Order: sequence, then structure tokens, then C-alpha cells
Amino acid sequence: MKIRTAEFLTGAASPRQFPPPVLPEVAFAGKSNVGKSSLINLLLNRKNLVKTSSTPGKTQQINFFLINDAFRLVDLPGYGYAKVPREQKEQWATLVTGYLRRRECLRGVVLLLDTRHDPTELDAQLAGWLAEAGVPMLPVATKADQVSRNKLAVHQQRIAEVLELDAPPLPCSAKSKLGRNELWSRLRPWLEGTSEGKSMSHKVS
Repeated sequence: MKIRTAEFLTGAASPRQFPPPVLPEVAFAGKSNVGKSSLINLLLNRKNLVKTSSTPGKTQQINFFLINDAFRLVDLPGYGYAKVPREQKEQWATLVTGYLRRRECLRGVVLLLDTRHDPTELDAQLAGWLAEAGVPMLPVATKADQVSRNKLAVHQQRIAEVLELDAPPLPCSAKSKLGRNELWSRLRPWLEGTSEGKSMSHKVS
């Protein structure tokens, strides 16, 4: 994918602030500090377009990025950070659930999972919810450079078993750029609106 232009469009704290649903969107979801911002920057060949932070729970709204004036990448708030107040967690959950359930231009969700650890209960809940809602899902194992090559396949298989996937998640690393081209090849059908993209299952084939 050749990235000609990439810009931050808007941050939304309520559905009223969502941009008009006139372009296809791919959303990125995962627990706090799983590497969503870093992965989006990798995809776009930008270092700091999406602000990264070592502080979990930093993203507090849904952030929309306009790419090539043709589609949007959407950074959803991370979940599972214990120090975030309960009321704020509930607000985020309502906001994100509303987006995933009602956003008619949403083509699919990239679910980010930390390669080094088993999926959490919240990861499993989101994967199950997306399946039940019929929202296409692409699981991605982040921070793959932090696992030895010999153990990488073992960790991928473990994630697949816990989430009951048909195949292991795609390994990616923002640091080594592992998986960038393969990820774009998986996203292209969604963004181009092909029949393959529209019918893509939540289970990786």
C-alpha cells in the first residue's frame, strides 16, 4: 500500500463527533499498551502521526485518521487498565460498543494481542462479541520481536487456541517492521470493498 497522505482527522468522545460515514473504516482494538498506536504508525510509515505513550489508558477517545483521502483508520481506546476509574471505563465501553455496533462504514476490526502473553478475558469477550455481531475481525500478535523465533509459533498457536481461531494470528512488530506488508494485504479487500472483504469471517483463514 502506497501512503500518499495521512492525517489526523478528529477525536470523538461521543457519536455526535464521529465524521460522516462516507468512507470505509478499519478499527484497531486491544488492551491498553498493546501497541495500537505504534502499529498504525508502522502501517502508515509515520513515526508520530498517532501519539504513543508508555502510560496505559492514554487514549481516551476514538481517533480517526484520513488516509489517501480514500479511507480511515480508527484508533479505539484501550481496555483493561485497572487504574482507570470505573465510570470512565463504562463511558469508553458505551462509546466503543456504539461505534462497533452502529457504524455502517466499518469494514472490520484489527484485534491486537500481545504475543508474549495469553489473551485476557476481555480479549476473549471482544472477539466473541465481534463474532456474534458479524463484524469481520483480523487478529494480530504485536511485539513479536520480543519473542524468540523458536517460541513465536508456540505463542501464536496458544493465542489461537484460547480465542478458538482457525489459524494463528498474524505476527507483527513495529520495531522490526515484521508483518507490515502482510497486514496491508489482509486489509486491502476491506478497504477496496471487494466481495472477499465484505464476507471475511472473524476467523482467520
